[in-house]
Amino acid sequence: MSKADGPKGAILQRDKKTYAIVPRIPAGVIKREHLKALSNVVEKYDIPIVKITSGHRIALVGMTEEQILPIYEDLGMNEGKAVELCLHYVQACPGTEVCKFGIQDSLGFGMQLEEVLSGIEMPAKFKVGVSGCPFLCAESLVRDLGLIGKKNGWTLVFGGNSGRKVREADVLAEDLSADEATNLAQKCIDFYTANAKKRERAGAFVERVGLEEFKKAVL
Repeated sequence: MSKADGPKGAILQRDKKTYAIVPRIPAGVIKREHLKALSNVVEKYDIPIVKITSGHRIALVGMTEEQILPIYEDLGMNEGKAVELCLHYVQACPGTEVCKFGIQDSLGFGMQLEEVLSGIEMPAKFKVGVSGCPFLCAESLVRDLGLIGKKNGWTLVFGGNSGRKVREADVLAEDLSADEATNLAQKCIDFYTANAKKRERAGAFVERVGLEEFKKAVL
């Protein structure tokens, strides 16, 4: 792995000396033992910055390259993806687990999707948002893949982006069961992965091939 990326996907910082890492926290749900481990390594390695990210992850910032592997060993957590061309994270709201507005189990479904999609190589970084109701607290319409919980099931959207060129995702199907939504998500990602250019985000890909052609391929 190049020094620019650092070990285990660590990101070289502005000073060209220190690194940041984002341990994997599926759907933003952290286990008690991992929370304790994070607290311990921050103190043990005198980590100067701990930042909660927009993707429901915890970034540890300011370590030397030599510290990265020992930190991961002490954490007992898998590395999160921050620079690789693959799934970076699944953002999920609490849904029916605790929220009074929740209509569908976004938290459980988000964790399930992360297990299904984790490790798949993709043309570009890929982000997922799973919202348990139309309030869209997981920002589903500006994620590469989005799920929105409604009374009759899941609405699946594809091709959103919140970056420099903001794009609202296109609705592909509604009233899906969790299994149907998972299967359609896999078809979308398979077609995208097989046909997109390197580093072409999902929204740019849909615009290039055309929404109707994309729908023909996945529906």
